[in-house]
Amino acid sequence: MGPDKHTKHLYTQLKEKGLRVTPQRIGILDAIHSLGNHPTAEMITGYIHQKNPAVSTGTVYKALETFVQKGILRKFRTEEEEAARYDPVLVPHHHLHSNHDHRIEDYENVELDNLLRDYFLKRKIPDFQIESVRLEIHGTFENHQ
Repeated sequence: MGPDKHTKHLYTQLKEKGLRVTPQRIGILDAIHSLGNHPTAEMITGYIHQKNPAVSTGTVYKALETFVQKGILRKFRTEEEEAARYDPVLVPHHHLHSNHDHRIEDYENVELDNLLRDYFLKRKIPDFQIESVRLEIHGTFENHQ
């Protein structure tokens, strides 16, 4: 039996960016997708080590930086945490940050995006060219555990 659809997608993602496909890189990307919630490098390393303790922490960090440089992941920091988080969703979107459990969920809203775009078209910031706007919306999910 060959690789599943998800693994094929990860393989294609690496090849399209000119990266060598290795079991470690596939495992790291799979960990990010499996963990969800915009994991930190530490969370990813912990997940990887449960499945394959032979993968070094350095390999994970190096691969993550390579993925960011090649545009496979976006790296961001929250004001609450020192550690960077990794986001595999590259289309423009915002984040909902839970004050209760530090969960981060993606939030997409075309109406909000249009409102922000129109606002900044009308009210330009002197000597500054806006390339993108990403909001961090803080609150508590009603279904928190």
